[in-house]
Amino acid sequence: MTLSMSALTLPAVERALTNLSAILDKGLTHAKATGIDPDTLVQARLAPDMLTLAGQVQRASDSAKGLVARLAGVDNPSMADDETSFAQLQDRIARTLAFVRGVDRKLLDGSETRTVTLPVRGQTITLGGQAYLMGFALPNIHFHVTTAYAILRHNGAPLGKLDYLGPLA
Repeated sequence: MTLSMSALTLPAVERALTNLSAILDKGLTHAKATGIDPDTLVQARLAPDMLTLAGQVQRASDSAKGLVARLAGVDNPSMADDETSFAQLQDRIARTLAFVRGVDRKLLDGSETRTVTLPVRGQTITLGGQAYLMGFALPNIHFHVTTAYAILRHNGAPLGKLDYLGPLA
């Protein structure tokens, strides 16, 4: 059985973003239950040189919409990185999911050989579509979702592995 690029891409991206949304919900619930200012968590980071929780959500969003746009050959919607609250981060995830779900699956299929060129830390890299998907984009999305999870977990949110994985059925 051969898997199409849309079958490899869309469910993984949707799951990562949906789970990120649920993780944020648990983080906000924790903040409210313990008297932590939610804005403090939005600006929390694991290390001084790492992005904040807001930055992690923004990069997960950018990576997800960039992945789908590049493989589908459509415009990548621009989103300002100006979110400062859980509600705004949830809105960004919702807008990203709407974009991902709105792209015609057929545009992704056959993109395994599409050339993808993108800037990465001051240099330009060029990859084939499948290499971009499997070796860069999906790992990058998961890195930022994992780091958002870790920021909230580090700050006491009652998160576990199943929160990261999401529903298994």
